[in-house]
Amino acid sequence: MGYQKKEIYSGAITESLKENFSQVLKLVNEDPTREGLLKTPERAAKAMQFLTHGYDLSPEEILKGALFQEDYSEMVIVKDIEVYSLCEHHILPFFGKAHIAYIPDGYVVGLSKLPRVVDAFARRLQVQERLTDQILNCIQDTLKPLGVAVVIEAAHMCMMMRGVQKQNSSTTTSAFTGEFRNVETRTEFLNLIGSHLR
Repeated sequence: MGYQKKEIYSGAITESLKENFSQVLKLVNEDPTREGLLKTPERAAKAMQFLTHGYDLSPEEILKGALFQEDYSEMVIVKDIEVYSLCEHHILPFFGKAHIAYIPDGYVVGLSKLPRVVDAFARRLQVQERLTDQILNCIQDTLKPLGVAVVIEAAHMCMMMRGVQKQNSSTTTSAFTGEFRNVETRTEFLNLIGSHLR
């Protein structure tokens, strides 16, 4: 057999979440024993574990696993990184794209590690502002580049499905360190990703 990707869940956590999701169904006047809902508590239990598995990951170790000495000292950008997370206020999804740049100072990191860092922080209960800062600080503290820039654009279901119900709204957050605090460098970065910003 070829490559297989397997999802592994804690039996004890799955059972506990399953009981709680079954109780939630009862509290919203549903019948968890009807055919369409028989396996829903277990599916929801596994989904919740997947959507929050970032708590079990170390973003710093992800970066350290692919650091390479390199003399390159120009801007490195990885843009349009898909972001999927859960708002900690309503446990509803928010989703969008992250754009990350850094200026190396002796070390570069494997390009796939930056999206992995995004996932490690996004797969937790979050707010977009904190998520932006956590990604930035992790890259700055671990890679120690001359500067880091992070921009996240996202749509929040807590604003779209409930509350103000504004389906066309989006939120943009940004954070910068080092050379990206320089207006010229920051402008270059924003221009390079600008066609993606609404």
